[in-house]
Amino acid sequence: MFRVTGTLSAASSPAVAAASFSAALRLSITPTLAIASPPHLRWFSKFSRQFLGGRISSLRPRIPSPFPIRLSGFPALKMRASFSSGSSGSSASREILVQHLLVKNDDVELFAELQKKFLDGEEMSDLAAEYSICPSKKDGGILGWVKLGQMVPEFEEAAFKAELNQVVRCRTQFGLHLLQVLSEREPVKDIQVEELHSKMQDPVFMDEAQLIDVREPNEIEIASLPGFKVFPLRQFGTWAPDITSKLNPEKDTFVLCKVGGRSMQVANWLQSQGFKSVYNITGGIQAYSLKVDPSIPTY
Repeated sequence: MFRVTGTLSAASSPAVAAASFSAALRLSITPTLAIASPPHLRWFSKFSRQFLGGRISSLRPRIPSPFPIRLSGFPALKMRASFSSGSSGSSASREILVQHLLVKNDDVELFAELQKKFLDGEEMSDLAAEYSICPSKKDGGILGWVKLGQMVPEFEEAAFKAELNQVVRCRTQFGLHLLQVLSEREPVKDIQVEELHSKMQDPVFMDEAQLIDVREPNEIEIASLPGFKVFPLRQFGTWAPDITSKLNPEKDTFVLCKVGGRSMQVANWLQSQGFKSVYNITGGIQAYSLKVDPSIPTY
C-alpha cells in the first residue's frame, strides 16, 4: 500500500445524487422490491473473483425508475484530506460508502497527476468519470455500500482504516486506487416481538419512534398494531419518492409486515435512503400474535 505523510486540502462534493454502484439507490413504480446483486459488483466478479473476497453476503433492494434518489447526509463541503492509511476501527457489521478511481499499475505518472488535480480542487467524481478504468466511473466512482469480506485485502485494509472523508491510496492487482470513505453505517437490525411489545408500553417510545406497517389495506383490516402508519408495499411508487417528507431519517424506524419478509425489503431500502436506525420486526404481526397477544387474529 502507498503511504504518504502530510495533510492535503481539497474540495470534495461527491456526486451522491447520481445513480450509485448499488441499484438500490433507485426508485421503482413497480409494486414490489426486486432483490439483486449490484451490477458493478457482478462485473468485478467476472473481471476477477479475487477482487471480492467472497460472494455478496447481503443483497440490496434493486429499485429502477425515473425518480431520482438522494443519499441523505452528504452536503457539498470543503474538507481536509490526507493520504495515509488512517486508524479507524472496523466491526464485522460496519458498512462504508466508498468512492474511488482506478488506473493501471504502470500508469504511475497519471496517478500522480490525478492526485495533484484532486489537491488543486477538482472533484473526485469528475476525475473518476474521465480517467478511471473501473465500471463505477459512470457513477462518479461510487462503489456503493460495502462491508468486510467483500473486497480484496489491500483495498479493504485501506478503506476500512480510513477516517471519514480521508483520501487514501493503495495498490491491488487491478491497479492503483485513490479512494475516499463518504459515510458509514450499521446494517438493519432485527427486533423480536417481545422486545417491541415491551418498548410499546413506554409512551415516550410511542411518541418518538417511527412505526410503519408495509402490509396491504385488506391485511390491516384483519389485524393491526396501535401506532403503526401504513405504507403498503404494493403502493411503493406513490409514497417512496418523497419518503423523507413523511418520515425522519434521524429517528428509530421499525418496520412490520405479516412474517418479516416484506418488512426486511423495505427496511433495507430505507437504510439505502439514509435512514440511520432501522429495525425489522422479526416474524411480523403473526409472531406478535403467537408470542405476545393471542387476541390479534392470524391469517
